[in-house]
Amino acid sequence: MASPEQRLEELGLSLPEPAKPVAAYVATVRSGNMVYVSGQVPMVEGEPAYLGRLGADLSLEEGVEAAQRCAVNVLAALKAELGDLSHVRRVVKVTGFVASASDFHDQPKVINGASELFTAVFGDAGRHARSAVGMAALPLGVPVEVEAIVEVD
Repeated sequence: MASPEQRLEELGLSLPEPAKPVAAYVATVRSGNMVYVSGQVPMVEGEPAYLGRLGADLSLEEGVEAAQRCAVNVLAALKAELGDLSHVRRVVKVTGFVASASDFHDQPKVINGASELFTAVFGDAGRHARSAVGMAALPLGVPVEVEAIVEVD
């Protein structure tokens, strides 16, 4: 069976260095066999890869891509905490925040970009409970933020 890192490679994705927190928090907190990953935004090489709001500045497809980039950054934070993604037993809960125009109602479709990546990387262990919430604005002007709770061995 392929490792999570091998699955990422098969998907043409590589994990960046974890993003440094932009405020007074840490990227991950481990408590027992649970790891809480702080909200990750679609940063690439230290810069936001996407800016704006869904339904005003960005298309649904761009929102899905931004959510996938957030998920890649969640995985980078997890790998930094665990050393190896094969320690993940299950993605338990994902919360996605979507900066949205007032008439945009496809937040769940946007956050599918993250959810589908977690399933592609971890198989059934990547299936999770989830919330997808519309927001007026997000930090740095990004369109999407994703946080996760993960069970590890």
